[in-house]
Amino acid sequence: MSVLSSRRLWLQGATALAALSAFRIRRVAAAAPATLEGHLTQGGLVFGHVEPGGRVWLDGASIMVSATGEFLLGFNRDAPPSAQLRIEHADDSVEERTLTIAQRTYEVQPVNGLPQNTVTPDAQTQAKIAADQKKIDAARIPQAIVAWYAHGFDWPALGPISGVYGSVRILNGVPRQPHAGVDIAAPEGTPVKSPADGIVRLAETGMVLTGGTVIIDHGQGLTSILIHMSAVLVRAGVFVSRGQIIGRIGHTGRATGPHVHWGMNWRDVRLDPQLLVPPMPAGAATVSPPKTPPAGE
Repeated sequence: MSVLSSRRLWLQGATALAALSAFRIRRVAAAAPATLEGHLTQGGLVFGHVEPGGRVWLDGASIMVSATGEFLLGFNRDAPPSAQLRIEHADDSVEERTLTIAQRTYEVQPVNGLPQNTVTPDAQTQAKIAADQKKIDAARIPQAIVAWYAHGFDWPALGPISGVYGSVRILNGVPRQPHAGVDIAAPEGTPVKSPADGIVRLAETGMVLTGGTVIIDHGQGLTSILIHMSAVLVRAGVFVSRGQIIGRIGHTGRATGPHVHWGMNWRDVRLDPQLLVPPMPAGAATVSPPKTPPAGE
């Protein structure tokens, strides 16, 4: 082959490559950005959507994306002021965003009158608490890619809010971990409902700290835990719908009065459930709470 022929073939190949590159650039420019809805705040949950086939990372960690493009982002109680979101779209374009995470302040809540063996447990009780926690941790492992949470959230019960997310708990005078959910006070036996659609992953009674306990998997690593119940009315493995009765309010486990503690996790990130529901109805919230605030997880 002559030098001239080789040069001509090279130019043809270069022209074709340039045309392909121009096409890819146009596709990048036309790629629809991901949509984000929710709360970019400590304890907040964000609902995201990309075109099917997209891949998502948050601070370098891969995020589960459903077949139809739904994904979740969660931020813990002490999340730093910013987070890095990276999205690789199905057309190979890349979208990067710096997310600003609102910072919060938290109250201090003393709780007295708890069974002392749940605050400073002996060795036998500690072993039972550790065994209970293994069951809870296993139930929170992400199992489903589907977005059952997409049908929305409701309060699991109505009543005065006696404990809020993030508060620093002083239990019988002993500082403990921050409160990881919201406590709703109501009379013993009041029905407790599933806050959203999902599969029951844990349904137990007699746990040392949490008493009657149900964990519901809402999909993509998002779970609810409802604890301190006097009765558990579902079993592990069943699908429950938002509003379906799953148990009854009690004060089992580490609690001082009848209430339900509702906690939420996204993977290992503990979230504020109150950000996902409307304000507690005024009539329910005006009922006098117990003299001693109930204690939750």
